Amino acid sequence: MDEKQQKLDMRYLRMARIWAENSYCQRRQVGALVVKNKMIISDGYNGTPSGFENVCEDDNNVTKPYVLHAEANAITKLARSNNNSDGATIYITASPCIECAKLIIQAGIKRVVYGEQYRLTDGIDLLKRAGIEVIFMDINSTKEYE
Repeated sequence: MDEKQQKLDMRYLRMARIWAENSYCQRRQVGALVVKNKMIISDGYNGTPSGFENVCEDDNNVTKPYVLHAEANAITKLARSNNNSDGATIYITASPCIECAKLIIQAGIKRVVYGEQYRLTDGIDLLKRAGIEVIFMDINSTKEYE
């Protein structure tokens, strides 16, 4: 990957991290941006479905089962727009779970750039099996990409 693309990828990843700040979740805030032809065509962060209270965890600090992941929010938002994600890149602050990986594959997204490793790798493994380019860029790294 050339240096110019690497810098661009890190900028979008940092933007996804800022977008994650919109999440009301206490345990973990995750952001996602879908980019096509250098345009952000969708965004998402983890949270409850529209119309639900903005509380992601129960009294025991366990995430409620109906909380949507950032990737799912970004991809489903595309379904309500005039855009499509064929050939797009999704930037996610954390590696996708297997359920979100399935959505990414079905949405025609061709690149996934993520900034934090998760203990489970089944989502990443599935994306690679589907031939999707997967790139880890340590979002917490002190290395500057500017």
